[in-house]
Amino acid sequence: MAAPFLSQDFHIRWSTLTPEHIEADIRAALEKAQANLDAVIDQDRGKMNFESVVLGLDECTRELNEAWGLVTHLDSLCNSPALREAHNKMLPEVSSFFAKIPLNEHLWDLFVTYSKTDEARHLTPVRKRALTEAMEGFIEAGADLPPEKKKRVEEIEAELSKSTQKYSENVLDSTNKWELIIDDVARLKGLPQTAVDAARADALAKNLGTPEKPVYRFTLKAPSMIPVMEYLEDEGIRRQVWEGSCSIGRGGEHDNTELVWKILRLRHEKAQIMGKANFADHVLAHRMAKNGQSAFRFITDLYERVHEAFQRETIELQEFRADNAHQTVDLFQPWEVAFWSERQRKSKYDFDEEELRPFFPIDKVLSGMFQIAEKVFDLRIVSREVVYVEPGKEAPANVSTRPGKSGPVEVWHPEVKFYEVRNEKDVHIGSFYADWHPRDSKRGGAWMNYLKMGVPPSGERDRRLHLGLICGNMTPPVDGKPALLTHDEVTTVFHEFGHLLHQLCGNVEIPSLNGVSVYWDFVELPSQLMENFCWERESLDLFARHYETGETIPARLFKKMLAAKNYRSASDIMRQLAFGKLDLELHMHHATDEGADLDKLARSLLKGYLMELKTEQPTMARRFGHLFSSPVGYAAGYYSYKWAEVLDADAFTRFQQEGVLNPAVGREYRDTILSKGNSEDPAKLFQNFMGRDPDAMALLVRAGLA
Repeated sequence: MAAPFLSQDFHIRWSTLTPEHIEADIRAALEKAQANLDAVIDQDRGKMNFESVVLGLDECTRELNEAWGLVTHLDSLCNSPALREAHNKMLPEVSSFFAKIPLNEHLWDLFVTYSKTDEARHLTPVRKRALTEAMEGFIEAGADLPPEKKKRVEEIEAELSKSTQKYSENVLDSTNKWELIIDDVARLKGLPQTAVDAARADALAKNLGTPEKPVYRFTLKAPSMIPVMEYLEDEGIRRQVWEGSCSIGRGGEHDNTELVWKILRLRHEKAQIMGKANFADHVLAHRMAKNGQSAFRFITDLYERVHEAFQRETIELQEFRADNAHQTVDLFQPWEVAFWSERQRKSKYDFDEEELRPFFPIDKVLSGMFQIAEKVFDLRIVSREVVYVEPGKEAPANVSTRPGKSGPVEVWHPEVKFYEVRNEKDVHIGSFYADWHPRDSKRGGAWMNYLKMGVPPSGERDRRLHLGLICGNMTPPVDGKPALLTHDEVTTVFHEFGHLLHQLCGNVEIPSLNGVSVYWDFVELPSQLMENFCWERESLDLFARHYETGETIPARLFKKMLAAKNYRSASDIMRQLAFGKLDLELHMHHATDEGADLDKLARSLLKGYLMELKTEQPTMARRFGHLFSSPVGYAAGYYSYKWAEVLDADAFTRFQQEGVLNPAVGREYRDTILSKGNSEDPAKLFQNFMGRDPDAMALLVRAGLA
């Protein structure tokens, strides 16, 4: 296929998207985007209108956005040396192009001129917001700067793109570089059988050991590492795995220390050029928090509310270990905390999370989650037949390229699924891919993204469908059994699905205001609200069914699960607050401390936020992809998780009071929040659903800390 990255097929032909096409296709997309942009700038000022100015700017880069989105998507899920080389070659040019748009004085003048027209003064509220948001975005990016400062901002954006991409590659490469092979199954005492089987299967897949003489391979990917740290009795192995985790982004050829300082310095310089004291003030000006100090106060206020409970939980865990190990109360080693926490939880509540795993086969989890979407939010989710075609190979003649066409949909890996989403009128509003299990070519964590932004029909324009995706690194299937998830993994699946619903239900006519294009500290509300359905009996019974018998979670086990829900909840909250504080401290107060000891600085900043340990841990900063894997991302915004958790804990009280699966409440939530994107101020959207401002006490009540 000629120019496959530029194809407008809705069902993407993944087998055609090979690295050798990237440079030519992205260059062609850049040229077309520039021509489109020039046409917007050079339009007849006497005939300009909202469509030609605001929507015109949105539309002129759409094809480039979609093409480059495919490249970055493949970089995250199908990473290879050839793909990485092609991606990195074009990254500076793409970054530079987008950095220049808001700095173009002629384009800025066009918007300023249009904003003073009679039409602009009488726009509908949504269109008025689109114009205002666009102009504020221009100013935030430096539209009012003198030429020499604009040039420096462009340079900074290019440097940030390269540096954050290298940081991300270092995390992936150092994660993949580490492995631990165990040849004596007796050393795996305490490890759940599911984890033992997975380690054996992983080793065989790497041609290590044989079915007759198996060996066991452990990696730093979450489904492999977490069971080791929580259950394995062999402290020496736990220590090796912990030391391995400390090597991610640290030391040798994949060390991220200098990149962390470089990224912080560049962000700070950009903020100063923009007239802000620091990067937090720069990025938060356009978020609910408004500035860094407000976000910092939010973190420290929550800290004051939970730190006593956190200290109490730490002492209780130390005393539990002392009693059970017949030793004096002492500090923990870092590789002991998860192990003894799991033992204490089991002792306190007679609850082992592994007991739940058989009730969460991934296919049942997904089908039940889709049932909830149907019952509560009035949506229909239908799976499509898929086919995997090796890159560069010929696809079947009947492969589908557009909605409504029969035949299988191509996917980028054999494990990937594809679904269509329809509304209550059976109108197709969007589709999505799902990719749930780890592999070496795939980055860690879980995420949602979109490949095509949908918009509703308007006038003569037909509906443009959303195309999204949800990905994770969940426990894989082993020995012909279905993939059996932990409850924590189930909540992660629901979390990413919440983001996806926010995107797919987006029904705003302006693409830049649609879907998840909302203030960053509001974007986690829909994702975190969905997690609540993983704790309610009524919703759990739709998907939590034993993979062999089909029975629901027994009452005794459900009771224990709820009792243990808030086990060490203050410690969990404090962990998130520590991440948020480190983020804000680095971006507000220490961005120019280049050359300082990163580990020592982090320890001093987080004193009181982290459990005191015998062996000091290296800072998370070298592998903190949320902060350093993209030019902005969650930088100075990690507090958003807890900020939005206050919103979601409060919002879900309506479901608890009026019915967990109440379709009236669900439909109101869909109509007032999910479908609205950024068409109104997020505080107003929350008020529309709840009838009042958020109540922070809801979070403490849910965590058992009120």
